[in-house]
Amino acid sequence: MSQKTLLQDPEFQQALEQLIAEKIAHFVRQNELRARELALIERVVRVEEELKALREIEQARFEAIEKRFEASEKRFESLQREMIARFEAMDQRFEASEKRFEASEKRFESLQREMNARFESLQREMNARFEAVDKRLGMMQWTMGVGFTVITVLITLSNFLLR
Repeated sequence: MSQKTLLQDPEFQQALEQLIAEKIAHFVRQNELRARELALIERVVRVEEELKALREIEQARFEAIEKRFEASEKRFESLQREMIARFEAMDQRFEASEKRFEASEKRFESLQREMNARFESLQREMNARFEAVDKRLGMMQWTMGVGFTVITVLITLSNFLLR
């Protein structure tokens, strides 16, 4: 009975309740700390998993960007080759045009020389004609001068003689 009496004793019950409350509180505090530690560890694990996932995503993006750059580079290289080929074709066309212009220039120069020769010959012919006309006019002038002088002398003599 002593056990029943001990359990029924209010002081013992109060001491027992207090001890149980302290032990439970201590247990809860320890478990809270452990729970917090576990929660923190779980959060750290989740953050690390997220970081790993982000790294994988970033790596995939970088690889995709690298592929795009390589494709762009290939396109630029093909465009550059195409442009070089076009420029070479244009250079060839310009060279052909330049040769045609040189040939045309030679023809124009020969035509210019021919025209100069013709104009010079025409100039000589015209000078010869003008000299011939000038001689004729000189002769006519002298003839008219002599004729007027003779007429004047005859008129003067006829005036003196007939008076």
